[in-house]
Amino acid sequence: MTTFVLIHGAGDVGWHFHLVAAELRARGHDVVAPDLPADDESLRLSDYADAVVEAVGDRRDLVVVGHSFGAFTAPLVAERVPVDVLVLLAGMVPAPGEPPERWWEDLGYESAVAEQAERDGGLTGSADPFMAFYHDVPRELAAEALSRERAHPSSTTLAELWPMAAWPEVPTRFVLCRQDRVLPADFLRGVVRERLGIEPDEIDGSHCVALSRPAALADALERCATNPAAPS
Repeated sequence: MTTFVLIHGAGDVGWHFHLVAAELRARGHDVVAPDLPADDESLRLSDYADAVVEAVGDRRDLVVVGHSFGAFTAPLVAERVPVDVLVLLAGMVPAPGEPPERWWEDLGYESAVAEQAERDGGLTGSADPFMAFYHDVPRELAAEALSRERAHPSSTTLAELWPMAAWPEVPTRFVLCRQDRVLPADFLRGVVRERLGIEPDEIDGSHCVALSRPAALADALERCATNPAAPS
């Protein structure tokens, strides 16, 4: 039995993964999807990692999944507990010494979004969360997700230098969402190749694919668990 440790993104909660968790449990796996601490400006990335490690407890056979901003926390967890596979889902791949608030500028995010928005008529980067984040999520479910938003991460976390000196020595996979309007696919392909030196696994879906296509995401996570070696 594999334990999937699902780390949510900025402003989110563990509930974000409830449909995927149900899929994985139905297939015989265990799932841990904690709420990271929020509403405290003193919190740092280490505090987020502490919360995940505490939720994991003594479980083993771990696949740690970091969604979006959760990619800053997932590698820290992989340094603290034995992890079989590290998976970034539409993740903001961090670099040593880079504060999260600099990630966008360092990787040329604005120009990449502008180019994609020109191609799709302004859908990418839209200020409307239903258009940008949840465009393939049922409206009622998307509205519930928005109602659960919290103050996470803290401004302290955004400004701190990512504390790892190098990527952890753990097999790493990346799941890319082809219809992502927040982190466009073309942009992320380049980021993954540059920062991880691998090719991403690709599935259809939005940035919030855990809500729009939970079965397809569960399939992708199982593939990562059974085949840790990423394409290169």
